[in-house]
Amino acid sequence: MAEAGAHLTSAAGSQQPSIFELLAQESLMEAVRPALRHAVKVLAESNPSRFGFPWRNFDELYLLLDLLLQNHFLSHCSASFSENFYGLKRVPGGRGPPGRLGLPAKSHWRSLLLLCLVPYLRAKLEAKLARQRDEEDFSIRLAQSRGQRLYRAAVAAYPYVSSAWQAWLFGQQLLFVFGVARTHNPLLMLARVRLARLNVEDIRDMELKSSKTGNPAGGSLLQRVWWLTSQAARAAAVSLSSSLSLGVFFLQFLEWWYSSDNQSTVKALTSLPAPPPPLHLLQDSPPASANGSGDSRNCPLCRKLRTNATVLSTSGLVFCYRCVYVYVKANRRCPVSGYPTEPQHLIKIYSPES
Repeated sequence: MAEAGAHLTSAAGSQQPSIFELLAQESLMEAVRPALRHAVKVLAESNPSRFGFPWRNFDELYLLLDLLLQNHFLSHCSASFSENFYGLKRVPGGRGPPGRLGLPAKSHWRSLLLLCLVPYLRAKLEAKLARQRDEEDFSIRLAQSRGQRLYRAAVAAYPYVSSAWQAWLFGQQLLFVFGVARTHNPLLMLARVRLARLNVEDIRDMELKSSKTGNPAGGSLLQRVWWLTSQAARAAAVSLSSSLSLGVFFLQFLEWWYSSDNQSTVKALTSLPAPPPPLHLLQDSPPASANGSGDSRNCPLCRKLRTNATVLSTSGLVFCYRCVYVYVKANRRCPVSGYPTEPQHLIKIYSPES
């Protein structure tokens, strides 16, 4: 039991990290993504025409940034960004003692793909599930083909698959705590690596790698482009690492702020007031005629008298339900103001005439 308990706390000379260090480095990277997403969302709401593209393609842009960042740290530090932040490194799996700094090429690329693609695919799948739930709640159920029924069955099975994965992860962490397993995460097993602490020789090797990086003045154009890309990734990695060194407390606050237990407080504090109608609508709208065309009862999309009036809570504008539902489902924004909008923002208006 004493040997098993040694994994809970770290001895001074041991290179085996404790479970607390491993869980802390995982939570660090999980806090960066929602912080960046919130910043891009605020920019998109303040200026949809300029910042709408990064908001609509946030997952892909974040994947590109994550690939550059993680590849830089895996190449120079043999660790991911968060692992290096906590003084850890990746070494080939096995029972032997950790060797010098550096990963085999296959382990490097497996680690890069698992570090970047798995969170990306999981985020896209969860967003797809949330969007489908909203569409089921705010749309009419039509006849479905066999392929659509199979797809919905697979979607319905995702929560059970996710629960099974969480149970496997918890069991793997327990095995690591009691010294049975060498890794705390199944993804490390798939990459065929394990985590160990950095030592003085590793730090010396990292400094030596940084000093050897020079400008290939006589190289080809491709080598120069690759060098500029690596230098940009290195600058972003150093600046992000320095910023996180000063803002660890702030990131922990963000993690608490975006936790599921705190979502009601976040919605109460961050709900935006309904903006006024855009001025260009009043300026560009045709004058009211005898037959009623051009008055305030017309839909801004079809320019006809509204049927089944529906308001967007993000902009306060009223449309026909069919017009605005088709547009929002395809473009994810208000057709007039450009504010980011989802199908759940459609609100039915009940009037005495209806």
